[in-house]
Amino acid sequence: MESPAQRRLRAIRSHLLPNTSDDDPQTHIRSNITAGEFAQVQGYSVVLPEKLQTGKWNVYRSARSPFQLVSRFADHPEIGTLHDNFVHAVETFRDHKYLGTRVQADGSVGEYKWMTYGEAGTARKAVGSGLQFNGLQKGDCVGIYFINRPEWLIVDHACAAFSYISVPLYDTLGPDAVRYVVNHADVRAIFCVPQTLNSMLSFLSEIPSVRIIVVVGGIDEHLPSLPSASGVKLISYSRLTVQGCSNLQPFCPPKPEDIATICYTSGTTGTPKGVVLTHGNLIANAAGFSRAVKFYPSDVSISYLPLAHIYERTNQVISVYSGVAVGFYQGDNLKLMDDIAVLRPTLFCSVPRLYNRIYAGITNSVSNSGLLKERLFKAAYNSKKHTIMSGQRSSPIWDRLVFNKIRDKLGGRVRFLGSGASPLSPDVMDFLRVCFGCQVLEGYGMTETSCIISIMDEGDNLSGHVGSPNTACEIKLVDVPEMNYTSEDQPYPRGEICVRGPIIFQGYYKNEVQTREVLDDDGWLHTGDIGLWLPGGRLKIIDRKKNIFKLAQGEYIAPEKVENVYSKCKFVSQCFIYGDSFNATLVAIIAVDPDVLKEWASSAGIKYEDVGQLCNDPRARAAVLADMDEIGREAQLRGFEYAKAVTLVPEAFTLENGLLTPTFKIKRPQAKEYFARAISDMYAELSKSDPTMQKM
Repeated sequence: MESPAQRRLRAIRSHLLPNTSDDDPQTHIRSNITAGEFAQVQGYSVVLPEKLQTGKWNVYRSARSPFQLVSRFADHPEIGTLHDNFVHAVETFRDHKYLGTRVQADGSVGEYKWMTYGEAGTARKAVGSGLQFNGLQKGDCVGIYFINRPEWLIVDHACAAFSYISVPLYDTLGPDAVRYVVNHADVRAIFCVPQTLNSMLSFLSEIPSVRIIVVVGGIDEHLPSLPSASGVKLISYSRLTVQGCSNLQPFCPPKPEDIATICYTSGTTGTPKGVVLTHGNLIANAAGFSRAVKFYPSDVSISYLPLAHIYERTNQVISVYSGVAVGFYQGDNLKLMDDIAVLRPTLFCSVPRLYNRIYAGITNSVSNSGLLKERLFKAAYNSKKHTIMSGQRSSPIWDRLVFNKIRDKLGGRVRFLGSGASPLSPDVMDFLRVCFGCQVLEGYGMTETSCIISIMDEGDNLSGHVGSPNTACEIKLVDVPEMNYTSEDQPYPRGEICVRGPIIFQGYYKNEVQTREVLDDDGWLHTGDIGLWLPGGRLKIIDRKKNIFKLAQGEYIAPEKVENVYSKCKFVSQCFIYGDSFNATLVAIIAVDPDVLKEWASSAGIKYEDVGQLCNDPRARAAVLADMDEIGREAQLRGFEYAKAVTLVPEAFTLENGLLTPTFKIKRPQAKEYFARAISDMYAELSKSDPTMQKM
């Protein structure tokens, strides 16, 4: 039996590559003083052995910081909290533009009007002092219940300055979930707007922890009066700031280990889970990002992605550190492109759903522009793509002739496009790089990791992956033998993505059981996503371990829940629901009840030779889908939970054909492979009927 020393020596020898030369940094074995004793450089990542339990070099870190996980900004290590971060911004960028909005007090829309960093700093002290004046104590939870606008960030800054815990609330959770979150987090104060106030007042008696409701954009004289028995004070945002200005209080700064926010993720199989993130978590993630991408005080970004979600929240932490000007959209996605045209951002972070619409809009416009213009576009596109992929500078003639007009769609001066929340198609990424002529990077993350787990590296022109690890974490892939994913897979290692480092959340609020399900004793967060390592240490997402997946627009689906609903349909014997993060809708494979289907065909006067032929009849598919829709409405499925296409099969799912487990559950990976052609055909048909909405 090998001793630990022998295992160590064998592991090192197995990773010494022959014929290494001093001018080839890709193949060096380097000393590592923290996570292990050696690191093997693989382009954008380094690979480290973990405890040498298996002899495999299976822990990956960014090559930008191979021997130390980042937890602070390189230029300002004294910044350890969100409060520190904003104090730094106010001191450094006091007179710089910070928060901009087009919507004026009277509801009119014009040019952007700006609040400086210094003015925002004054406002956040007034809000925080006002909350303290109304009885809030350090550690109390403050709910924020409205869409993106300057007050959202000012309230969040106030929470950080006075050691309150911000709890984002959002309409898509639904009123029942909002009520649950407020009670679960013992929220003491809620900031809302008149629209969300009406919803909240309907269950005011059921949220006993709330002591004050602050209405942003409301006028005190127009606010409803609450019964004194409720014990809740209802005031306007302007009134709160007046109270704060008259009773200014010193800051109560948090420590890095203090809780900054509890972000509730939308539950698909149960109640929402509260992800507990500290100030240190959020600063570490932003600091890690800043090692990969640089923002500047001259930059301008547009805020329209929900601030209640960690993606946009992290964007704002990074923007504050860099002194970026943040313009808000009007609140209407249909008017977003108009807001962009006026703001002319240099930074644009979005999701594949919008990028796919931009892609579809441009390609449709080109195809309808006439043969000559279409040929010119294709020639320009192919030429510029070739030079980009070869690392050369393309001829400016193509930009002047073709691409500058496309750049104008995003204001004409975008220098950085970021994509996250779900995978971006490689074709769309290449298209964006060519047409907008700027840096286009895709990242991967989750709320439990304070956002970014990995991000593409600057200068990496390969598409179809999510880059190398954030410098604030390390990543390993763990074997999932039941899905046939292992570290021995060829040509690339595969497994469940696990993450560790200062960005990892503290746990689910008041839920130790679910916390232990995803956090192991060694501090690794098990994401449930399946990845593989591409050459160069690039991570690619290929599957989902659990039976929950994300659609292209970011909505999570619990397929078993939807299948249970559709099982009530008279035509359905068995149901397999499929969706993925490249598509915006669900499709279904239905093993039909042959007797019911035959009876329907008879009543409809449809002739057939066998059930197989009947399953292929478009009229049968339409009838089954219509009945499924009716069942879905009765069960109050949400819009994205409806199957938009069906394939009918006469053969049942069985143990014999490999589609069921011994406990009669659907084997999802096997069913996906078994019905791959049918799934592909359904999405192709849906894409034809609405190409802009399907691939999102």
